[in-house]
Amino acid sequence: MQRMNPAEKRKTERKNTERLSPAGAATSSPRRAGPSGNPAKRSAAVRRGPAKVRSATARDWVSGARLRTLPLAIAPVVLGTGAAIVASGPGIYHPVRALLALAVALGMQIGVNYANDYSDGIRGTDAHRIGPARLTGSGQAKPRTVLTVALVFFGLAALAGLALVILTQQWWLLAVGAAAVAAAWFYTGGKKPYGYYGLGELFVFVFFGLIATMGTTFVQVGQVNTESWLSGVGVGLIACAVLMVNNLRDRRPDEAAGKRTLSVLIGDPASRAVYCVFLLVPFLIVGFFTVFYPAAYLTYFVLLLALPACLITVTARTSAELILALRLTSLAGLAYGVLLAMAFAL
Repeated sequence: MQRMNPAEKRKTERKNTERLSPAGAATSSPRRAGPSGNPAKRSAAVRRGPAKVRSATARDWVSGARLRTLPLAIAPVVLGTGAAIVASGPGIYHPVRALLALAVALGMQIGVNYANDYSDGIRGTDAHRIGPARLTGSGQAKPRTVLTVALVFFGLAALAGLALVILTQQWWLLAVGAAAVAAAWFYTGGKKPYGYYGLGELFVFVFFGLIATMGTTFVQVGQVNTESWLSGVGVGLIACAVLMVNNLRDRRPDEAAGKRTLSVLIGDPASRAVYCVFLLVPFLIVGFFTVFYPAAYLTYFVLLLALPACLITVTARTSAELILALRLTSLAGLAYGVLLAMAFAL
């Protein structure tokens, strides 16, 4: 039997295919119409390019500040002020210094939120994001603009901190402020951000728990008492819970982007358990304070927020559920700070 050479074989196959095609059309033709079925329209769509991303509105910028995290900045200042009243004595207040401490805390919190938006956006981490869109990652705002806004808030916090240093004449506090700004920036910024290596909760506990609370007390009365540092531990753990549930929501996209948060490192079930530990241990501290401050028992009403947040986090299957748990945890942190501070002050 005579064998056909490869060229003749391909020619025969093409003829057979054309005979089997409807209306004699060759199915192997490389010419295809675009989605509209009209090559001319397809060419016009290519010339137009991708759809233009809208510019960020005022609402987008407010959303970028992540207002639901601000209670974590307010709570330690309130607790530190309550502890300062204990150290000063009943009826003695330092409202100017307390307000300046609050300005420092809010400026730092908003600044770090915008700095994270900028750093994650230019690093490409937010390309995998499943939550609300970010300013930089979505293209709604230029990276340089977002960075400028972050630096403005860091600057405002620094000015309030400088005023506190001048009032207290404690110049070594400048070093503490510089360390706080560095910690805020290198959370997701720089070549090796510590937030990408599972250290976020540790720094949040130190700076948004201990230092924020004890610092507030110190700038008002020049000392740190048990009420200050122990309540700082409690509110710091709640801040860690907020970060944990946030990172639990973003665990899979963070893992895909190479962002190794604590939640990514320990896995889903352990993250849910650690979250509950972070959120509930502070109420053991409340039990200690009830021995000396009878009104501290009112802080247990915060469990009406904390326990549902734990239940939601343990059973959550969707991002929306974890966002709800985050909001409840943030409100629990504020309520914890206000009620325990009232127990100190009254």
